[in-house]
Amino acid sequence: MLWFEANRRDLPWRRERNRYRVWISEVMLQQTRVDTVIGYFHRFLGRFPDIRSLADADQQDVLKLWEGLGYYGRARNLHKAAGVVMSEYGGLIPDNPAAFRKLPGVGDYICAAVMSIADGHPLPVVDGNVLRVTARYFGLADDIAKTATRKTVTNLLQQHIASDQPGNFNEAMMELGATVCTPKNPNCEGCPLRNSCVAFNQDRVAELPVKTKAGPVPEHRIVVAVIRDENNRMLVQQRPPEGLLGGLWEFPGGKLEDGEALTDALVRECREELGVTVAVGNEIDTIRHAYTHFKIKLTAYWCTIADGAVTTKLPTKWITVDEIKELPFPKANHKLFPMIHKTLRCQ
Repeated sequence: MLWFEANRRDLPWRRERNRYRVWISEVMLQQTRVDTVIGYFHRFLGRFPDIRSLADADQQDVLKLWEGLGYYGRARNLHKAAGVVMSEYGGLIPDNPAAFRKLPGVGDYICAAVMSIADGHPLPVVDGNVLRVTARYFGLADDIAKTATRKTVTNLLQQHIASDQPGNFNEAMMELGATVCTPKNPNCEGCPLRNSCVAFNQDRVAELPVKTKAGPVPEHRIVVAVIRDENNRMLVQQRPPEGLLGGLWEFPGGKLEDGEALTDALVRECREELGVTVAVGNEIDTIRHAYTHFKIKLTAYWCTIADGAVTTKLPTKWITVDEIKELPFPKANHKLFPMIHKTLRCQ
């Protein structure tokens, strides 16, 4: 604890602690680097300073502020949870772990982090950093990718968490893993736990923690149509509200089938998605983008509607190049925007 007090990073969510701010920060920090989150945290709190303003917001505005941060289900669940807090708890975020845990998007990690840091409940937080620190400290040779190991670590930490300052205990563990007990080249000489660390004393730091290596990441070939009308407006459609990138807007298109040419796939996808036949024009750009469990190689083409009228169950819009900035788009689409802007600005 003394080490944490002396070495803690000055992060915006640590300057003023309340349940709402801690909750927002911890949701943003899941699967995301601290230096990336800082700017988003400031902008989000500037727009939605409290639970009521978040609950009253349109989901599209929430997604737009989240744009580029990824894992958009986090934003959708925060928005839903804010509505539940307003309707069922009178605008007061529950301080009871069991009640808080029932809110949309709140799992064991978020519950333990918020309830310990904001309200002093002795619940251990277990994330990747904590798993690594604990495995090395206790010399655990179990695979940290397994649920059973996570439960073992949780039980171990439950026995050691400081009942008077559980929030500081959890933050110290996470801070230690993020800044000292790193995956590669850990600073063992600067670690306050080294004298009692099994991995350090048995020279096993490099071999711990044990983690199953993930298999090769598949890459999908994607093609999309930037369909223009006579006024150079572009057709975009909104993804279904749930699932990957739910609620965001994108250009129509999809995956190639085996042996299918890019332009053939594009014509097929537009017919299936929109009920129209498109005339495929020049290629705009080809980009690559990585998601958590797969990668894509995406090619975009200028297109026009050759036959039919747009018919789809998903919301669609015709937008100008200047209106792109008003809608939340996936990051892969953002990589196309420079060439789209360049082409349309030159016409």
